[in-house]
Amino acid sequence: MTWIPSWTVSLLAFIKAQIVILLLRVLSAGPIPRHVAFEMDGNRRFARLTGRRAVEGHSDGFHTLKRVLEMCMRLDIRCVTVYAFAIENFNRPPDEVGALMKLAEERLVEIAQNGALLSQYGVRLNVLGHRELLPMHVQVAIDKAEGMTRQNNRAILNVCAPYASRHEMTLAVQSVVQQALDKENFDSSLITEQTIEENLMTSLGGSPPLDIFIRTSGVKRLSGFLQWQCCENTQIHMVDTYWPDFGLWDFVPILLDYQRKVWAQSSS
Repeated sequence: MTWIPSWTVSLLAFIKAQIVILLLRVLSAGPIPRHVAFEMDGNRRFARLTGRRAVEGHSDGFHTLKRVLEMCMRLDIRCVTVYAFAIENFNRPPDEVGALMKLAEERLVEIAQNGALLSQYGVRLNVLGHRELLPMHVQVAIDKAEGMTRQNNRAILNVCAPYASRHEMTLAVQSVVQQALDKENFDSSLITEQTIEENLMTSLGGSPPLDIFIRTSGVKRLSGFLQWQCCENTQIHMVDTYWPDFGLWDFVPILLDYQRKVWAQSSS
């Protein structure tokens, strides 16, 4: 095996980092989406391919989330939404669910701490979903992490857990109907697509309309994630890369395709 001096490795890493920064600056000169969603799929299959436990794949996935979120912040993308845990995921083996709960409890507070990623880029954390289903210690950690970022106003990170689109839409409809019933005279005209959309969890958290939806791992379905928000103006991309391996070179073609379509629409 050829020995490579440590200074050479450091120099190559520095050059690579500078190329990434330059590329992000070039991309940011064009149209940038306001809201990008990631269905972070493939953690378990990635772990199996490398002969490790599922929880290790989920841990790798968290590191990818930090890396991708930093790329988005450098591009000045205002809102990032990620699918972290589906309601139906509670049906997975208890040891895997327990490990995921522990990972969520530790890592959400970790990235929200002063000086950490969310603080560094002024990102407000919103955890969206049926939170009452989570263990109490995880709910406490979520409240703490959200509180630590509440004053951040540059960007938004929505972590959907435990989440399902049907649950989100049901709550929105219930809220709109209740608002109509609360009027002195029931006003059915208040129940519209617009008022339902205004009462979605993403809308209540201040998220703009969804521009790009990305699912990793090669699976080609939404699987109960942001089904209302994926409208005719949303560009949907299904990529073959497993989430822990997702990086800049997977993201660049998607952003270039978005910019091409925006320019085409503006010139037509």
